[in-house]
Amino acid sequence: MIALIRDVMRGVNPSGLGAFVTPTVVHFCGVLALAAFLSVPHQHIATISAGLAAVGAAGVLYGLRIARHMRDHTSPSQYVPVREDWIYNVILPTLAYAVLLATAGLLWYARTEALCLVAAATLSLLLIGIRNAWDIAVFMSTNRPGAGGAQPPGAS
Repeated sequence: MIALIRDVMRGVNPSGLGAFVTPTVVHFCGVLALAAFLSVPHQHIATISAGLAAVGAAGVLYGLRIARHMRDHTSPSQYVPVREDWIYNVILPTLAYAVLLATAGLLWYARTEALCLVAAATLSLLLIGIRNAWDIAVFMSTNRPGAGGAQPPGAS
């Protein structure tokens, strides 16, 4: 994806990429970190619950930050996020992190169900990340500044 962005980025303000590229990387890292965390042997339910609560809370707060960032990047000279951008970059990831936060409490009462929800939320984040990476790659390869197409996120 970075190779695709190289040519497109000439004359572009990189701050707009924070609303699209960075969250995708953060979600991939979150999935990897959760997998590593949950693979540690001999954990107590309290440590798993605390870890899920921390990841869930951080993810929800990050989702709110991304929503604010996307909202602030709506001037006519910049890429204006469409409905799909809001769904896949803000709503669905934030919902997945909220599920992780909720499972931190549910884990104490219904362990099997809570761990199934953790798996579903983690898989959701992975699929959302893949979809968003593909969307960015397609956008960057089909829209060139000055070629009559839309400006990439953060374009001036």
